[in-house]
Amino acid sequence: MRRTSSDALVVFGVTGDLAHKMILPSLYQLVRRGHLDKPVVGVALDDWTIEQLVERARDAVTQQFGTVDEAVFGKLQGLLHYVSGDYKQEATFEKLRAALGNHKHPLYYLAIPPSLFGTVADGLKAAGIAKGARLMVEKPFGRDLASAQALNATLHKVFEEDAVFRIDHFLGKEAIQNLLYIRFANAFIEPIWNRNYVESVQVTMAENFGVKGRGRFYDEVGAIRDVVQNHLLNVLLLLAVEPPVNSESDDLSDEKVQVLKAIRPLRKEDVVRGQFDGYLNEPGVAPKSARETFAALRFAVDTWRWEGVPFYIRAGKEMPVKATEVIVRFRRPPIAVFDGFPKNQANYVRFRLGPEVVTGIGVRRKKAGGDMVGEAVELTALDDTTDDMMPYERLIGDAMDGKRQLFTRQDAAELAWRIFDPILDDPEPPARYKPGTWGPKAAMRGFEPPGGWVDPEA
Repeated sequence: MRRTSSDALVVFGVTGDLAHKMILPSLYQLVRRGHLDKPVVGVALDDWTIEQLVERARDAVTQQFGTVDEAVFGKLQGLLHYVSGDYKQEATFEKLRAALGNHKHPLYYLAIPPSLFGTVADGLKAAGIAKGARLMVEKPFGRDLASAQALNATLHKVFEEDAVFRIDHFLGKEAIQNLLYIRFANAFIEPIWNRNYVESVQVTMAENFGVKGRGRFYDEVGAIRDVVQNHLLNVLLLLAVEPPVNSESDDLSDEKVQVLKAIRPLRKEDVVRGQFDGYLNEPGVAPKSARETFAALRFAVDTWRWEGVPFYIRAGKEMPVKATEVIVRFRRPPIAVFDGFPKNQANYVRFRLGPEVVTGIGVRRKKAGGDMVGEAVELTALDDTTDDMMPYERLIGDAMDGKRQLFTRQDAAELAWRIFDPILDDPEPPARYKPGTWGPKAAMRGFEPPGGWVDPEA
């Protein structure tokens, strides 16, 4: 599909939770910045009037931002339309075709369960409103390699791959954009960003809460499927990719695919799984569930740049803090000219991805005094995130413009599952850990990057 802008946005599942929390506030922001002036058609089963959708949008904006700019909201309201109907009925898509009128290049956003993707795609094709359109779909892209391949085959019956935009909202975050920019916009980084200088890489995503009443959902996915196989793997890819030829979407995707091909499939000894005490008492969780709420994984990236450098990812619920952080730790100087220092005080680059956005460089300097004794310090840049674009704001805007850089291509989605398939759904009960700790202590003993884990601070 050539790079033409979509002339309408259609949101399936517009009355749902995701739309209320993320999509509707993002549309408000797009209007506020002058980036959205196309019709927005909401589709859902609920028998709503347009007035009910408008009130839902107002409530979403109020809850997200606290106040509503009436001038901005008035413009958004003027763009909204609503189609009520069952996705399995032809009449629903006939009503949608009427609502679209002369708009021939819509973006269809499927904020609905993957089990309905095929039904909706077939309905769009039957109604004659699929040609020339784009399709945006939410994760998960399957539960394993086989289901991901089946899902892609279903979508490709109606839409070409160039028209499919698979969302990982994590890639829309300003902090992730910043990580990629810092890597390739600073000449001093590239010469040391390799196995000769980097000792290890670790990514931590800690959440200081449990499953928040979503026990039934979480018990079907667990930490690995929920955040590791998608969000955190994408962070690893951005750290490991070769420089793309330019900023075009396929160039970066091509480099990501090369890294994915180089990552060895995980083995059981590459994974530590944990489950916080009290998880089995959560509503919706199976009485003897073996689902992990914590996972630590070790990856080997067999490329010229990274051979022999271990990459670690850990993620968990009920951790001591809420933070996502990357530590790229460098090798120590070959000889201690002045004073020795602990292994965990080597130079490093730290990317704090949330809740604050911070970039830090760990160095050593001389302590004040007569002796040549050093101390560890960090040079820190703290970003002002006051008016950052919301992830969905950025992604919806990019998809409407046909920009694919922040979306997951078919080959990348399937290669990612190839890495994780061997360790999914381990029937052995995970090691237990107490809420407010950094996972199962005994199981984690010896499973760490050289120099140890760096626990993010609050």
